[in-house]
Amino acid sequence: MTTAPIAAPRPQATIMLSRVAHSLYWMSRYIERAENLARLLDVNHQLLLDFHGFNDTTIKDHWDSILASSGDEELFLKHYETADSRSVTEFFAFDLRNPNSILSCVYSARENARMVRDQISLEMWETINELYLFLYNRKADEIRATGANEFFASVKRGAHLFQGLTSSTYSRNEGWEFLEFGKYLERADKTTRILDVKYHILLPSANDVGGAVDTAQWQAVLRSASALEAYRRFYVREILPWKAAEFLIFSDSFPRSLHYCVARVDELLRRILGENAARPRTAAARASRRLLADLQSLTITEVLQEQGLHEFLLETQKALDRIGGAVVETTMFYPAEAEPGEQQQQQIQQ
Repeated sequence: MTTAPIAAPRPQATIMLSRVAHSLYWMSRYIERAENLARLLDVNHQLLLDFHGFNDTTIKDHWDSILASSGDEELFLKHYETADSRSVTEFFAFDLRNPNSILSCVYSARENARMVRDQISLEMWETINELYLFLYNRKADEIRATGANEFFASVKRGAHLFQGLTSSTYSRNEGWEFLEFGKYLERADKTTRILDVKYHILLPSANDVGGAVDTAQWQAVLRSASALEAYRRFYVREILPWKAAEFLIFSDSFPRSLHYCVARVDELLRRILGENAARPRTAAARASRRLLADLQSLTITEVLQEQGLHEFLLETQKALDRIGGAVVETTMFYPAEAEPGEQQQQQIQQ
């Protein structure tokens, strides 16, 4: 999973613009990442509650699939012995050793917001600060006792409020383009990982495909992308695996589909880099054009039969990483604030 890289210093004349762009970009990405993680954990907690017959092995396989799709499996195994509801929730929600946990993401977003405090609205700053203070000092045991659903709902509401206030209070200038670019790049990556969760879930036998558990898992995949209602309005029928995958990959109208997000990324990329759509010059613009062209020309049948869903999603993730990395290297150089440290308590006391 991508985190803020460190690029070579650039000329002094571009320092302020690069620093502001960098902080806005990563602030937006980290908030989107935290919201996606909250939704993914919430949906999968609910899935386990709905199926009381799951045994310890099934539950471990279920959480292993979340870890495998996130790319953080190796880091998890360094600090936890086994994957279960408590350990995975702790790792993805509160563990500061995980730079992609919800708390780490919100802290990093808050630090980037602090660096550009004069560039964002008061409402944006207050919302992101309140979300961080809400998360600070909470533990997995506490949210299990008081209700995980309400906790994750609060995280999602905070992230949605921040994005809504950003849309309502931020001027449509170059900074807005970096905010939107970071949001949609992160969203596209998370949609591929949400779909990849299903690939990693180990079913006991082929007979389970199309059964109650399989249908519930695909429903959970759609809910993880806030796509269940939109899917049902579009297809008006039962949930079919290839239709669910097709909707999340190729829909050109659903705002969390891969196609929709990449189209927005491509449009914003051309504005940021001053690219011509017909003749892209930079590596990022060319990679974006290729990815969008594939999403406009491929069908779900071609993906499933010729390449395989897992392999297609991995290649898409690599393409998104190349696009984000190239833009950061071209336009920015300041590393994002990513590792919460001892200064946390000092800042809260202040």
